[in-house]
Amino acid sequence: MTSIGTGYDLSASTYSPDGRIFQASYLFGLAPNHCIDMPQVEYANKAVENSGTAIGLRVKDGVVLAVEKLVHSKLLVPGANRRIQTIDRHIGLATAGLLADGRHLSNRARDEASNYRDQYGQPSPLKYIADRLSLYVQAYTLYSSVRPFGISTILGAVDKDGPALYVVEPSGVFYGYHGAAVGKGRQLAKTELEKLQLSELTTREAVKEAARIIYLVHDDAKEKDFELEISWISDETNGLHLPVPKELQAEAEAAAKAALETFD
Repeated sequence: MTSIGTGYDLSASTYSPDGRIFQASYLFGLAPNHCIDMPQVEYANKAVENSGTAIGLRVKDGVVLAVEKLVHSKLLVPGANRRIQTIDRHIGLATAGLLADGRHLSNRARDEASNYRDQYGQPSPLKYIADRLSLYVQAYTLYSSVRPFGISTILGAVDKDGPALYVVEPSGVFYGYHGAAVGKGRQLAKTELEKLQLSELTTREAVKEAARIIYLVHDDAKEKDFELEISWISDETNGLHLPVPKELQAEAEAAAKAALETFD
C-alpha cells in the first residue's frame, strides 16, 4: 500500500510510516501540513532500518567502525558516497539511514570539534561531541516546519579517557556502548557482538570480527551487492582515525567469506 495520497505527500518535512519522504505537493500550490506528528521519530527510525548495517566495536586498544554500503547501481564509482567520515583527527563517524542527513550531521560534528579546539586548545572528548550532536538532532524533533533526521550515528574515538563509542538516535538520545549496531541488520549484528569478549580483543582482531559480522548480516538479508567500509583508531594509527589498510581489509574479507561458508 502506497503512502502517496494519504497525506504523507503534503510536506517535505513529513515521513510516511515506512520511513519515506515524498515530493511536497505544496510546491505546486497546495498548502503544507503544519501539524506536528509524534510518530515522526518512529518513522525516522524506519528510514534507518531501510539502510545498510553499521557497527562499532570498542576494544582494549581502540575502536573499529564498519558499514555495509549497499550498491544500488553497477554504474556507481567504487568508494563513492562513503558512510564513514572523519570528524576530527581522533574521531570517526559511521551512519545508517539517509545519506544526505549523514553528511549534514558529520559537518555539524566537525564544526563542534573545531570550535572545541579553538576554545580550549586541545582535542575534544568524544562524549562532548556526542552530547552536542544529540542536542542538535533533538531540536529537529520539536517543530512542524522541520523533520527528524533519518539517521542513526555511531561515533568512535580514542581520547584522553581511552577508547569510546557512542550512538546518537533520531530522537536525539545518545548512549555509550562497548559494541553497537544500527540499520537493517542490527538485531543479528547485536547478537553476534554479544558473543564477543570485546574488552579482550585487539583492533586487528576486531577488524576481522567486524568484517565477519557485516558479511553475515548481508547474507541473512539476501540484499544487493555491497561494499565493506571499515576504519579504525588504534595504537597502530597513533590515535588517528584512518581507513583500515587494504591488505588487512582484504585479509579480513577473505576470512569473513570463509566463515560464511562454514556458517551455512
